[in-house]
Amino acid sequence: MKKLVLVSTVAAALFMAGCSSKSPEVDMSADANKAGQQGAMSDAERLNSLQAQVQNVYFDFDKFNIRPDMQSRINQNASIFNQAGNFKIMIEGNCDEWGSDEYNYALGVKRAKAGKDALIAQGIAADRIEITSNGESKPVCTDKTKDCDAQNRRDEFRLLP
Repeated sequence: MKKLVLVSTVAAALFMAGCSSKSPEVDMSADANKAGQQGAMSDAERLNSLQAQVQNVYFDFDKFNIRPDMQSRINQNASIFNQAGNFKIMIEGNCDEWGSDEYNYALGVKRAKAGKDALIAQGIAADRIEITSNGESKPVCTDKTKDCDAQNRRDEFRLLP
């Protein structure tokens, strides 16, 4: 009888030990938060990384056509914008200080429109592109030289989230 009690006790102990195994605990909240932060940061970092590769396009005095030497920049920008997914694109047309404010505003619009048309020709969807003109109000150089004026005659391309 003692053997039966002893065997029953050992069997019950083994049965209880076998059923008491814990399922592994995984802290899903810590991983989910980390993944969420990485996703948000990666979008911002991706936007900044792509924006850093975008190049300005420069224009001749009183012109708004894309120069042949600037076509490679348009092509490169289009390639970058194709990688950018659904990010919007803002093209800002800029001018040097020569001419009236009204004339330079209109010339800036024409330069931005030329940049937009060139990107559309490279396969960028028109509804992703917005244009604006800064006229002569946002110069990057204020020296009174021809080189400085040339730097101010440009389209700037910005990726928008």
